[in-house]
Amino acid sequence: MAFFLQNVINALQWGSFYALIALGYSMVYSILMLFNFTHGDIFMTGAYIGLGVATALLALSGVMGVVVPGWLLLIFTIVLAMMLTSLLGVLVERVGYRPLRDAPRASAAITGLMIGIILEYSNLAILGTRRLNFPTLIETTTYTVGGVFFTNKKILIVGIALLLMLALHLFIQKSRWGMAMRAMSFDYQIVPLMGVSLNVIAPLTFAIGSSLAAAGGILYGMAYPVLDPFMGIVLGWKSFVAAILGGRGSILGAALAGFLLGFIEIFTPMIFPSTFRDLIAYSIILLILTFRPYGFFGQAHSTQLRL
Repeated sequence: MAFFLQNVINALQWGSFYALIALGYSMVYSILMLFNFTHGDIFMTGAYIGLGVATALLALSGVMGVVVPGWLLLIFTIVLAMMLTSLLGVLVERVGYRPLRDAPRASAAITGLMIGIILEYSNLAILGTRRLNFPTLIETTTYTVGGVFFTNKKILIVGIALLLMLALHLFIQKSRWGMAMRAMSFDYQIVPLMGVSLNVIAPLTFAIGSSLAAAGGILYGMAYPVLDPFMGIVLGWKSFVAAILGGRGSILGAALAGFLLGFIEIFTPMIFPSTFRDLIAYSIILLILTFRPYGFFGQAHSTQLRL
């Protein structure tokens, strides 16, 4: 039982990364019916922006001779990195996707891949090929309960991820902007005729999705401190699968699918060799989509839009 609970904690942490990235995919897909294949690299860029912000805050506190609590540094790092990365998301939408809004979907998909490559190799050109270490903002403390080991960082990662998901849910359900986004995802043709501009909702969607990806990048940096310019490729593609599995336009579905993917990937090596992890995980997802082609909470009408 202790071994099982240990892996549950690990799966919650791993699933938090997938869920935060999958939310951005799901939001853009629900409104614009295009796949933002840049999103995995926005996650990577957000992690590097968080690294820069955290390093600058630590240097500033050292110069001023002020001892700033680690949790406060973490909050400032997450907030500032989310703001800066949201601007990157708006720029990607304005330069990369808006001119192709009425183009074939394949053109927008290829553009997303190209922007992702630009972000990766711009990172290499500016920072070099050496992997960078994410600074330690909070010292690791290990707790043991009933033979189960977990750290304060794992608690923070899962807690912050759930808090951000709850905040996004409340924004989508309770705010006027969220209502406009939900209406736009239902019918992108009629809603603009009612005074809701797609040129406002689209960049807002990219901004929110990118900010969540940045938060995921910082949390990933806390758990696995070595950052790599290509770290967003595999995580991005797997999170894209989670977004599709959750269903078009479903925040809850994307979050649940992200955690499900995390659980499958962590628990599969308990039974099978670790080399079978991806094979078994995506075979299970393929089986689910065979019987539930619209995802967990997707609707049949969504397949009729933008085709």
